[in-house]
Amino acid sequence: MIVRPAEPDDIPFMAGIAQRSYALAFANILEAEVIDDHDIAFFMARFAFAWERMLVARSGETLTGFLLITDGHIDMLFMDPDASGQGGGARLLAEAEARGAKSLECFRDNHGARRFYERHGWRVTREYEREFAGCKRSFIFYEKSKVV
Repeated sequence: MIVRPAEPDDIPFMAGIAQRSYALAFANILEAEVIDDHDIAFFMARFAFAWERMLVARSGETLTGFLLITDGHIDMLFMDPDASGQGGGARLLAEAEARGAKSLECFRDNHGARRFYERHGWRVTREYEREFAGCKRSFIFYEKSKVV
């Protein structure tokens, strides 16, 4: 498993991973129409302006996940649902930390993501609600400080 900077040619693959991840991970959190709105075209448009801040995990020639980080905050970390358990998520998270990531948020009810982050030493610092896709949603904010 290697981690490398994203390239423009990666955008369709990252969009596919994001769309499949939304459909699977958020099926019990978001309404079906919200998930449908977050289709491949939605993510391709978003990533067209963000790919330079993204990293990808690759196993052989297959893109298995990606990370979007902005000013020390992890905006997105998604793994292809078919590639889970191969260590790519942990590699991307470690790379984010090496690049200064100190915070992230996730849906409060995304229990799989919460277990993953907590297993890697991230700690909940607050719970809050904010608007997402037209409704108030519950989120968890995580922080990780460097061990000195």
